[in-house]
Amino acid sequence: MLVLHGGTIIDGTGGDPVTGSGLRLDGDRIAGFGTDGGTVTLDADGLTVLPGLIDLHSHLGLVDFGEVGTPPALLAAAAFANLELCLDAGFTTVRELGGLDGGMVGALRQGLVRGPRLLPSGPLLCQSGGHGDLGPSFLPHSHDVPSIPGLIQRSQVCDGPDEVRKAARMAFRHGATQLKMCVSGGVVSHNDAMEDTQFSVAEMRAAVEEARARGTYVTAHAHNADAIRMGLEAGIECFEHATYLTEEVAAQVAAAGAALDFTVSICELLREQAPEWGVPETGLPKLEGAAKAAGESLLMAREHGILVGSGSDLLGRGQNRRGLEVAHRARLVGAMAAIVTATASNARILRLDDEIGTLQAGKRADVIAVSGDPLAEPELFDDPARVVLVIQDGRIVKDTLNLAGKSPVGGS
Repeated sequence: MLVLHGGTIIDGTGGDPVTGSGLRLDGDRIAGFGTDGGTVTLDADGLTVLPGLIDLHSHLGLVDFGEVGTPPALLAAAAFANLELCLDAGFTTVRELGGLDGGMVGALRQGLVRGPRLLPSGPLLCQSGGHGDLGPSFLPHSHDVPSIPGLIQRSQVCDGPDEVRKAARMAFRHGATQLKMCVSGGVVSHNDAMEDTQFSVAEMRAAVEEARARGTYVTAHAHNADAIRMGLEAGIECFEHATYLTEEVAAQVAAAGAALDFTVSICELLREQAPEWGVPETGLPKLEGAAKAAGESLLMAREHGILVGSGSDLLGRGQNRRGLEVAHRARLVGAMAAIVTATASNARILRLDDEIGTLQAGKRADVIAVSGDPLAEPELFDDPARVVLVIQDGRIVKDTLNLAGKSPVGGS
């Protein structure tokens, strides 16, 4: 039995922080609160204990942009580094939306690579000339940076319901736990606008049918309201970005019980990192006002009672700003609401809320401790050094203060 005592506990439910208690972990599960019965006791005095954070929108394997000929070993090494950075930032679960594929899950489960629990989507499904078809515009899609099955799958062009259906089936064959489609234009696209809609309702419905046949769902890259409206008609249950939401479509999302995964902070980071992240010159004007619009859409969604998630959408190598979205979200909705979104709400969207997302007895022992008070200083989530302890499935995977080494053995 591992016991964390002292410090402040924020359990992810939105309830008031608790002090003067402790958290008991039994193997890979949370046993409950209190300090009795510990064989190993960690002193969390001065720290804040929270559930492991969840990122709904990761691209851990998208590490190169246009560098055709990069050796697979370098791509793998850069992806492994991103996985470690993710875990060390306190994110114990991520949904991968175009990047690492199912082959990486085995490496993580066997402990060959340090990283979060990974829920891969396989390659993002896109239409010819749409968001995700990122090769040179005068050449076929096959001239884009190639995918490496078993490691990285970037995107798959598919046109018409039959091609979408086949691409969806292949994504599941490669280990996808859900599917992602691009149903609007995007910032890093070469030949479309964020106002464009992509894929027909029939094409979207083909992917939805394949996902439901496997007991899972489709999430869709969708910046504009028309794309979301079409996606709802097709049965899509989650939408990424939702930058330009409208009141009418927000009401439709709420009525359908669908979720919106906002990625507000990436609008600022893309502007700062444009050359390194492969943002074309045509993409920079698209970012004008995008962060403000995304924030306003987020507030609109909350007013409509929509289940709202949060994702980083980071790209490239050295992904060390994963917690920025939580910090940014706190400025919009308050620190506690931002924490709940990155834990309990994200777990609900993943359909894993009976396993992760809150510190409750019986759930997986995914726990982090941060130095300081994140309610008073939510910016600390943007500093991985402030995440001093990470426990994943009951195993200590980061302990910068050597709390385990200082622990007395036997009793509390």
